[in-house]
Amino acid sequence: MKNVGLFCGGFSSEYDISLKSAQTIFDTFPKDYSVFKIEVTPENWFYTKNSKKIIFDKNKGALKIENKSIQIDFAIICIHGDPGENGKIQAYLDLLNIPYLNSNAQASSLSFDKFICNQFLNSCGFKTAASQLITKRSSFDSEKLIEKLNLPIFIKPTDSGSSFGISKVYKASDIAPAVQRAFEEGDTIIAESFLDGIELTCAVFRSKKELIALPVTQISTENDFFDFDAKYNGNSKEETPANIEDELTKQIQETSKGIYNALQLSSVARIDYIVVKGTPYIIEVNTIPGFSKASIVPQMLKCAGIALEDFWSLIIEAELNN
Repeated sequence: MKNVGLFCGGFSSEYDISLKSAQTIFDTFPKDYSVFKIEVTPENWFYTKNSKKIIFDKNKGALKIENKSIQIDFAIICIHGDPGENGKIQAYLDLLNIPYLNSNAQASSLSFDKFICNQFLNSCGFKTAASQLITKRSSFDSEKLIEKLNLPIFIKPTDSGSSFGISKVYKASDIAPAVQRAFEEGDTIIAESFLDGIELTCAVFRSKKELIALPVTQISTENDFFDFDAKYNGNSKEETPANIEDELTKQIQETSKGIYNALQLSSVARIDYIVVKGTPYIIEVNTIPGFSKASIVPQMLKCAGIALEDFWSLIIEAELNN
């Protein structure tokens, strides 16, 4: 029986969300594997058994349980944010020659930075919202931002997920406070033009035989935008499959496959869009999408008639070449 290291937690505001996602994966993983939830914190990495924390040996990639060294055969990284979604743990696992199911370090790092990722995808012919980068070392002019992007403007960290630190700004005087809030979550900021359209998302994963695009989900909320409260406190409506024309569904699915290939992703990824007058604009690429009971990808899999255990079996077969 192979030992699987399920890395969760992390260093960002998404810590608790990661734990919820990891629990769903743990509960639904194929039963012929031994899964160890390895919680990653700034102080230690550890596995909990009988309320006792067992330290993970980062030098060997192993756990010592009851005087036995448990070597990890392969890993799943379920950290939404630093140091998982940005590729740091993937790079660490590469050094130890421990395989993992996720996208590699380079693809993860590229996809995680919203500004750089969107610039790359734009160069590949995919449409993205107009934007401008703001760093702690650079100054910005609110009036010039408005001139370039128009109001309202989204201000968000380039390297954070789950809508932490995101603001929708309607007037110039609110830009500076929004930038400051975003800097609490990351070191670089993206100012992005508002797109007035419908919000859709599509997940893609690779089986051994083919690339599979799951049913498209339409997201709507009474909140001003799909913020953290809408995502995780029930203040949104997620409709799977989306109530859209078949032609648009196919377009979103094929575009998602194209993005997956362009970024050279692995395992499952979810791409978010705003569709304006029939044209999809990419908002974000999620290489480690949420997997809690309330998350969108499990809803898509249910709609597609794919059991979660079977889903992970397909991922393992494709990514580990079993």
